[in-house]
Amino acid sequence: MLTGIFTPVTDGQITPARLGREVEDRGFESLFVPEHSHIPSRFETPTPDGNPLSGDYYRNLDPFVTLTAAAVATTRLRLGTAVTLVAQRDPIHLAKELASIDLVSGGRVELGAGAGWLREEIANHGTDPATRVRLLMERLAAVKEIWTRDEASFHGRFVDFEPIQVWPKPVQRPHPPVWLAGWGPTTFSRVVSSGSGWMAPVALPVPELERGMKELATSASPAPVPVIATLLDATERDVEAVRELGVHRLLLGLGNVAPEAQTLRRLDRYAELL
Repeated sequence: MLTGIFTPVTDGQITPARLGREVEDRGFESLFVPEHSHIPSRFETPTPDGNPLSGDYYRNLDPFVTLTAAAVATTRLRLGTAVTLVAQRDPIHLAKELASIDLVSGGRVELGAGAGWLREEIANHGTDPATRVRLLMERLAAVKEIWTRDEASFHGRFVDFEPIQVWPKPVQRPHPPVWLAGWGPTTFSRVVSSGSGWMAPVALPVPELERGMKELATSASPAPVPVIATLLDATERDVEAVRELGVHRLLLGLGNVAPEAQTLRRLDRYAELL
């Protein structure tokens, strides 16, 4: 099982370059970061855990800037998003940005893709929250076309363009790994049909993770689908339980943003689990 780190990165903590070096130096395999373009000052959408949002949500750096800084400061660390809010991003720009980071990093980028939960944030990007999942899948399909064809075209309900030439192409072939996030009525069918892996919701309890993986296995039969799981405040017992489930990669969450010294202590504690 691969083991990486998941953390928000804001303007009030350790810098992305330093974070990347510290994560890599401790033997972790990857660094994944989340995304929110903004948080509306007033919103009615329930939060994921029912609690008020922490300041991390409001002060997130752009994930692609964070990953680029971490890329140039490291040599082996895999660099991913958990998740990119694809329903809020133009697919042509998204394809170019990710391919550029893949080139800069020497082929170390992975895309965690989600539709987003904060409806008011989504609407501010001109996207109808009711159709965000279908938009997500079309934009991902369009990105893959751009990545894999010298002249790409796409004609869908939400994405439509005549042949275009977009460079650079990703270093990884046929393209960087794509992980679909979430757990809804159609999530697993979309994971299987798109050829993606499953990125389980952050901080999903291990018994729920096991239930989700069993549902996914039923949808994917007979081919297994790789899974990324994320745990907060993980213990040695948690890590072993996730390993026994056959998870492809475990991301250890650093929790709320903290001063640099505290972040390094958290990394040291997780490093002991390895």
